[in-house]
Amino acid sequence: MATLADVAKKANVSKMTVSRVINHPDQVSDELKQLVYTAMEELEYVPNYAARALVQNRTQVVKFLILEEIDTVEPYYMNLLTGISRELDKHSYSLQLVTQKSKNIGPYDGLIVTGMRDREIEKVMAGLEKPVIVYGENRRDVDAIDVDNRLGAELATRHVYDIGFRNIIFFWH
Repeated sequence: MATLADVAKKANVSKMTVSRVINHPDQVSDELKQLVYTAMEELEYVPNYAARALVQNRTQVVKFLILEEIDTVEPYYMNLLTGISRELDKHSYSLQLVTQKSKNIGPYDGLIVTGMRDREIEKVMAGLEKPVIVYGENRRDVDAIDVDNRLGAELATRHVYDIGFRNIIFFWH
């Protein structure tokens, strides 16, 4: 099994440079990244993320906790998860989907919670020490993100009006 030193030797760079390419790719040139990535690929080198997590006391994992029954959730979750995952990937984080029963399995650096009812907030938040963001409407003093449905309806209505429709019916479920 190839080591970091093997990759450094193959790429003709220092071990520190290989480490920087792996852990902080934004701090090195594209040319240097390509050189190291090519050496890693040729040697079939895989970084030991478990060891890194121990040293840095970080897992590079964000959990997405869905408190609704998974078989009854709306299909928009797939697009939401894809968007979150893409953004996390840019920062070398991975996304882990969990349910209420499995939320305590394994370490994580942050938690995104959705499907929570107002009365559940204190129960779910109790004992959580990591950063938590609630996705969806939140009337409590908890960090949250949500869709601006009012603005979305206004923009959609303005658009259909601008393209010539005058008899507009709006259904809300």
